[in-house]
Amino acid sequence: MNTTPSPVSLVELAARKQLPRHQFTDHATVRWIEAHRPDLPDIQPPPIRAASKRLLRGSAIPVDWLAEAALADSLHGIRHAMRTAALAALLAELAELDDADAATLITAAAVHDCRRIHDNGDPGHGARAAIWLTENADAVWGHFHLDATPRAIDQAATAVRLHDLPYASFTANDLADHQRAESISDLLKAADALDRYRLPKLKWWPDPARVRVPHFARLRTIAFDLVVCSDASFLAGLSSSDAVFKALEQRELIG
Repeated sequence: MNTTPSPVSLVELAARKQLPRHQFTDHATVRWIEAHRPDLPDIQPPPIRAASKRLLRGSAIPVDWLAEAALADSLHGIRHAMRTAALAALLAELAELDDADAATLITAAAVHDCRRIHDNGDPGHGARAAIWLTENADAVWGHFHLDATPRAIDQAATAVRLHDLPYASFTANDLADHQRAESISDLLKAADALDRYRLPKLKWWPDPARVRVPHFARLRTIAFDLVVCSDASFLAGLSSSDAVFKALEQRELIG
């Protein structure tokens, strides 16, 4: 199984519609992302509460939680999970979630893609992750030093199940589930979407029309910067987790 970057950049492969199942960033792609920086405002992100900062230290989830270990360093691997968790923590502040819901959101964000088997569409990976999360709730919440309450498990699993489903495709059952976990689900979708600056085609980048969170635009600057900093640090030799921790520390999101 190939777990190394292609000699051809992801940008070129995307343009040719030849992206492989497992996709690893490369220097040319990071340079392309930097060169296409949108006209983003210089907006400082809100401070993250101490409890959420502690949870972000645990967002470097164990590789054996992944359905496919080859994806650990890929576009949907550990760096994506950690950045999504950090963006979820910021959204929790802007949405004024209480500590319990903020913790549920960050936990869901850290594992939302853990059952992916490749980096393309992979339909159903949200549902698979939701089942895995429910079955492994004690281990997951224990990893974050949290109590796995029935409400937290239900809210997180519901948000994870729905994260890869467009709102327009929701069935009646999806709508009922969404209503039960609306805030966590909408915020997870937004956090996931904000990290799309890592993708090698402009039309795949964050689109406010696809989310239902009013503070989405306010975090686009920090989302872009986290991608560039962490991916560049990873290519310079840091592990995926250390690369994201470096980016978070540089932006003073964690101490």
